[in-house]
Amino acid sequence: MTNTQEITDRVKEQNPWVPALQQEVARVVVGQRYLVEGLLVGLLTNGHVLLEGVPGLAKTLTVKVLSACIRTGFSRVQFTPDLLPADLVGTMIYNPREGVFTTKRGPIFSNLILADEINRAPAKVQSALLEAMQERQVTLGDTTHKLPDPFLVLATQNPLEQEGTYQLPEAQLDRFMLKLKVGYPSKAEERLILDLMGTSAPKLDVLPVVEPAQIIRAREIVNSIYVDDRVKDYIVDIVFATREPSTYKLQLSGMIRYGASPRATIALTLAARAKAFIAGRGYVTPQDVKSIGHDVLRHRIAVTYEAEAENITSENIIEKIFAHLPVP
Repeated sequence: MTNTQEITDRVKEQNPWVPALQQEVARVVVGQRYLVEGLLVGLLTNGHVLLEGVPGLAKTLTVKVLSACIRTGFSRVQFTPDLLPADLVGTMIYNPREGVFTTKRGPIFSNLILADEINRAPAKVQSALLEAMQERQVTLGDTTHKLPDPFLVLATQNPLEQEGTYQLPEAQLDRFMLKLKVGYPSKAEERLILDLMGTSAPKLDVLPVVEPAQIIRAREIVNSIYVDDRVKDYIVDIVFATREPSTYKLQLSGMIRYGASPRATIALTLAARAKAFIAGRGYVTPQDVKSIGHDVLRHRIAVTYEAEAENITSENIIEKIFAHLPVP
């Protein structure tokens, strides 16, 4: 029998930096609590995060402010149609005087990587990110270089309806633990944004409130957070329902081209543990799973052309699954 009280005590001992970090980010970024919490889940689970939203919603600002609140390296790469893989990971440079090759490291050798407007670069550049994201290493020439820890790719993309964008390959989308959909602020929040940012030189200073070592320690506790067998079964049922909806009596025949992979099962469990950690609990509830489920699954379900013709999105399918499956 797992002692959840003991784990909860350890969580409460280690998580005071979470509200402090949220508070410090909120000094500059108005609203966007959902976005900040999603980025925290990524940090706590060592998972990469994809942010989607129209330009001007403070996606880049939030990531920059978050990195300033953590004493850690930050690198921003602006993805453009003429970007080359070497611009991202680095290259080997030949020195004719000494007759040797030297390594020139690219901007990916940092802790927090902001891949800005990732879907504006062609597939070969996006593929160059794959090894770094999955293996946390980069191969230059015949040498493999380890990337620093923590290493997190936070990518922003504009919705695909916008011109000049490339669809991200499915294999790469699956490497992102979460896909956060960033929406417009409320009217009251927009008024606050005007007060804070309505000058040509807005104050964007924040104080570092957490060390990378604290985040790495917190990850160990996140991994130990208790998940009941019934909650584990619930997670597996959710993912299986995206692949075999008829088994769960879901009226989705001909709507799903392919469902979520086993990576989604792992990501959903880890993300639910991180939600419990942020809430100061040592155990996962079904509500933790439901609250993060859309972010984990929305980019892992491909709908058929028939579903697209009826304006059915992966979001609608996830909603139906959560509404239909019994909660433990």
